[in-house]
Amino acid sequence: MIAFIVRRLLLGLLTTWLISVLSFAIIQLPPGDFVDAYIAQLAASGSPVSAEEAAGLRELYGLGQPIYVQYGKWISRVVVGDFGESMEWRLPVTTVIGDRIWLTLLLAFGSLLLTWILAFPIGIYSAVRQYSIGDYIFTLFGFIGIAVPNFLLALVIMYFGYKWFNISVSGLFSRDYAVAPWSWAKAWDLAKHLPLPAFILALAGMATQIRIMRANLLDELRRPYVVTARAKGLSERWVILKYPVRASLNPFASNIAYVFPGLVSASVIVSIVLGLPTVGPLLVTALVAQDMFLAGTIVLLLGVLTVVGTLISDFVLMWVDPRLRHQLD
Repeated sequence: MIAFIVRRLLLGLLTTWLISVLSFAIIQLPPGDFVDAYIAQLAASGSPVSAEEAAGLRELYGLGQPIYVQYGKWISRVVVGDFGESMEWRLPVTTVIGDRIWLTLLLAFGSLLLTWILAFPIGIYSAVRQYSIGDYIFTLFGFIGIAVPNFLLALVIMYFGYKWFNISVSGLFSRDYAVAPWSWAKAWDLAKHLPLPAFILALAGMATQIRIMRANLLDELRRPYVVTARAKGLSERWVILKYPVRASLNPFASNIAYVFPGLVSASVIVSIVLGLPTVGPLLVTALVAQDMFLAGTIVLLLGVLTVVGTLISDFVLMWVDPRLRHQLD
């Protein structure tokens, strides 16, 4: 067991390093650099930049060096917790991201928790009551959740919230707490605003998880051991919850590796639509401005979330499936 955990952690570190290399290289692929985008922006506003000033900016940010030199300097600082300086904001990346990364993780975790809380019992009900009215209703709900984009749902909720109730559902804080320092009152205000965007993000993942749980449980309920348990006179609730549900959790738990980072990625457009103070809008502006340190850091964090989600998935699978623990012992 310990050897398995150590091996998974080492593979996670290797994967994280490869993600950092790929993310830094991909951000460098578009033609030009931050200085070119900055010069074009100033030229559009009527403030041209001379060639000497442009050369000075490239030397200041080290953009004239080969890409492997730039990456080496950046990753050596990342190892010690320094993600560099944002070229557009003229501030350290950690300062620019600030509370946004924690709000993004909180929103993603809340969406994941909501997905599990709703998808788990609904999937069980749909499998046990196959082809019932409730099953058809939840199936329709699942298809709508998969088909409707999250940002479109956000736009619809914003429209009806303003049209019918004359309230704004955007943002994670009220106007009085948007720039206020953290306090219990601000935390409570966040708790009141968090459920709606969390539900919007969770809808697509929830619909998918319902279908997965339903299909897995239907397959398990047809197994011979379930028929034998019923023949012995065990209660229906015990027959269903004791083994079939637990066996159906394997694919359900393995999707954590994709659902969690997927929620963070989906929050990019939803955050722009709802005006949420997450890293999504920052990533878009950083990519447009070719702010490679800020964009590279955010993409790296998304990759780390995938690695962390995979590790959590492995540990949950070992917990729900005794066969895996027996193989590792």
